[in-house]
Amino acid sequence: MSSCIFCQIAAGQAKAEWLLETERVLAFLDIAPVHYGHTLVIPKQHFETFFDLPDDLWLEMGQVSRKIGLALRRKLYAQGINLGMNNFPAAGQVVFHAHLHVIPRYNDDGLHLFPQGSYQGQDLASVGRQLREVLADL
Repeated sequence: MSSCIFCQIAAGQAKAEWLLETERVLAFLDIAPVHYGHTLVIPKQHFETFFDLPDDLWLEMGQVSRKIGLALRRKLYAQGINLGMNNFPAAGQVVFHAHLHVIPRYNDDGLHLFPQGSYQGQDLASVGRQLREVLADL
């Protein structure tokens, strides 16, 4: 897709600091990192979201992400790793080409990901039941 920046990067038409490449996956440094070493792992072929990815490609992205995480721990001394993927605008997706964030983390780095709440009354059981109904049909 010619207007997609990640497709342009994968095709070598836009600059990026490449870290690792397989036949179908590319990992490169994020230009707006949470911490130095923050890496994006993308399929070279255009898929908009996690739901569009073939299972074997999703697995390959995970394998590349694991290698990146190990490198971040060994060379940049990351004390932890966050993997994240934003799907659709409500979840913060800005570039509509599926991509995983591999983010190095450090003790006391001040990053707090999600505020946590709790279920009220019987809502835990109710939500669980509703989701199991849908999952049975997938």
